[in-house]
Amino acid sequence: MTRATVVMAGTAAMVALAACGGGGGGGGEPGAQDMDPETCGPAGDLTVLTWRTDLVEDGTFDAYVADFKEAYPEIGDVDIQGITDYEGEVKTRMSTDDYGDVLAIPGSVSPDQLSQFFEPLGELSEMQTQYRWVEPESFEGLSYGIPVVGNVMGAVYNVEVFESAGVTDFATTPEEFLTDLEAVKAANPGIAPLYTNYKDGWPLTAWQSYVGGVSGDPEFTNGMTTDEAPWSGGSDMEVIDGLLYDVVAQGLTEADPTTTNWEQSKQMLATGQIGVMMLGSWAIPQMQDAAEAAGESRDIIGYMPFPVQTDGTFHAVAGGDYNLAINVHSSNKCAARAWIDWFNHESGFSESQIGLSPLVDGPVPESLQAFIEDVELVEMAAAPEGQESLFSDIDTESGILTTSPDYRMKIVDDARSGARTKQQVFDDLNAAWGEAVQAVSAG
Repeated sequence: MTRATVVMAGTAAMVALAACGGGGGGGGEPGAQDMDPETCGPAGDLTVLTWRTDLVEDGTFDAYVADFKEAYPEIGDVDIQGITDYEGEVKTRMSTDDYGDVLAIPGSVSPDQLSQFFEPLGELSEMQTQYRWVEPESFEGLSYGIPVVGNVMGAVYNVEVFESAGVTDFATTPEEFLTDLEAVKAANPGIAPLYTNYKDGWPLTAWQSYVGGVSGDPEFTNGMTTDEAPWSGGSDMEVIDGLLYDVVAQGLTEADPTTTNWEQSKQMLATGQIGVMMLGSWAIPQMQDAAEAAGESRDIIGYMPFPVQTDGTFHAVAGGDYNLAINVHSSNKCAARAWIDWFNHESGFSESQIGLSPLVDGPVPESLQAFIEDVELVEMAAAPEGQESLFSDIDTESGILTTSPDYRMKIVDDARSGARTKQQVFDDLNAAWGEAVQAVSAG
């Protein structure tokens, strides 16, 4: 599998793991164990967990390992473990000490739990001089993870499918987007104008990553911690979930969401059986590879902004993907840190994924340059000091879990069945969120 900018959450379940996961047994403070590859002498065996099963299967990780071992000849075996249900399996493994040496931090770990599972990598202020997007996986001034790539949030689409329907300009409103999808459906009977990837679940979490990009407001998520009705007033949440409801209710998605298939969807988009999928820029190279495998030009794959303009401008959230971290129980933290540093500086991963470099002075891929010129990038603001877990606490208390696939799968279900109108969906979400804001603020 792979993922979107914001990963799946199951925070309530992870809270239950905290008692089992240990409590900073690897030191708990920077420098407790020397992890500087220049001085600690990386050696020994290493286990790395990854969500990128596709890159394990196609041999890409074999090449990474070979290059890494060339740089650090004392390194022994590097066991790359590709995990399809990354969030679910890793969350289970984290109830023990055995969850690899290097792994990506699951979305279900709240900021105040980071030190229970991961080794601090350094002071946040110091890390920010070299890396972008390290704030989300930091707590009380310490950073625990470094993103492998920066994603820009838009939608990946088949250029020929849209052009065949006479659609050559990007929609600037949800209403225009729905009209475009209607035109795509009329011109290409039998295809799915928009594909939800409902069955796999995790692709639906990408919709949460448009928050902040609708309004161009980097403080939107922080603002939700005091807003008792965020699905109202034309807010980001109302616009995003309203669009998801409408595309399904108007029959502009796959006929049966319960039969979708992520791997198959790549080939379907490349061959014109799908018009568009709402995914981060990480999906572009995968769709281009599928087009090439199907005998199509890689240029058939395009990338469009979310269909909303604010003050005449498209906005797109830019943020870090999964963050690599070190298991606090690892017995080989020196080699683990060497892998993380090498991966971010030497592997070329971010460029190969047509993503933004996590390095402050990193390059912008040529394939993203045109998109970035059409939009204004938004980097979401970090939570205020002392409130790092506030959004997560409210989200859990509400029972919504905004970054869980179940949340938007329910919206798809309601839109298909008509069990709840769009306004009823918003009313129920606002009621649950508002109660949670009050409960958490009351302590």
